[in-house]
Amino acid sequence: MSRTKQIIRTSVIGIVANVLLAGFKALVGLLANSVAIVLDAVNNLSDALSSVITIIGTRLSVRPADRKHPFGYGRVEYFTAIIIAVIVLVTGVTSLVESIDKILHPGVPAYTTVTLIVIVSAILGKLALGLYVRSKGRKLESDALIASGSDALFDAVITFATLLSAGIMLLWNVSLDGYLGALISAVIIKAGLEMLSSPINQLLGAQASPKLIHAIKTEVGAVEGVQGVFDIILHGYGPNVSIGSLHVSVADTMNAHQIHRLTREIAEQMLDRHGIVMTVGIYAIATGDNERAQLQNEVMHTLTVQPHVQQVHGFLYNEETGQVSVDVVPDMTIRNEEAFTEGLKEKLKEKLPGIAVSIVLDHNYSE
Repeated sequence: MSRTKQIIRTSVIGIVANVLLAGFKALVGLLANSVAIVLDAVNNLSDALSSVITIIGTRLSVRPADRKHPFGYGRVEYFTAIIIAVIVLVTGVTSLVESIDKILHPGVPAYTTVTLIVIVSAILGKLALGLYVRSKGRKLESDALIASGSDALFDAVITFATLLSAGIMLLWNVSLDGYLGALISAVIIKAGLEMLSSPINQLLGAQASPKLIHAIKTEVGAVEGVQGVFDIILHGYGPNVSIGSLHVSVADTMNAHQIHRLTREIAEQMLDRHGIVMTVGIYAIATGDNERAQLQNEVMHTLTVQPHVQQVHGFLYNEETGQVSVDVVPDMTIRNEEAFTEGLKEKLKEKLPGIAVSIVLDHNYSE
């Protein structure tokens, strides 16, 4: 079953479970003539909204690419997750307001056998639903499902806190309803903000996962002819589509046909395995015993041993102009890039007088 179908099926289960729970509460509430239970049933119907939003968002996200959106609509999933996270935040804030009111105006809870049965059923039902939906969300890497499942779990926690405070009140005549509610509300608000961070970071251009970067480096590095993988940049367009670029170093003895075949193999591999539309650039490594290879070894060694240098690659020597160009990746402690570059040039001038050197400061966008 495809990821999209699994998300929709999980959301449908959430809707059905909330509707059944709402029907059960409404029936009991009407039979017991309890307005509170009937209102709680209405709340369950509103909880089904997050599942409806997830289905709509998932349906929209798999729309095919068009002229206006050449990489598809996958980012709609991020907006779906944001909407559900906002619902969780509203729940937390509403619960906090109610809890503060209970602290300022405490009351004595009145529970019957019927209401206790409903509360326990609601807790068990919401716990089962929340754990199921959230686990599916993590498995499918769906922020919307994770948020929807968390929403159900928070409802169960709030209801359990109400039951716990009622028990304490009946046993020891101590009212903790408002205080427990305020504490749980604060936790829900914090969780809602954390839920917001993931989809918002994706929309802002979050760094790709270290696991994915490691997989790309390993797979591309294993392709015959590749001697190094550098400059990985990825832009996410939803869970299933990304565009990106990377450079690979190859021996300077490869011809254009071999390089074409190599880059095509890498691009097809990245699309098939990871859904990445990848552009592949080439760095040539000087081979043999010649001036270019000797100069390359000298430049690379001189720069690699300098403080704050993480990586050196992309060496290029233009025999016609005598110009050397090389890419250097500094560590995160470097603030004055111009001074750092000039310092590296001075080191090279000491080793290679008379050679014009251009240093391109590169940055690590993936690790």
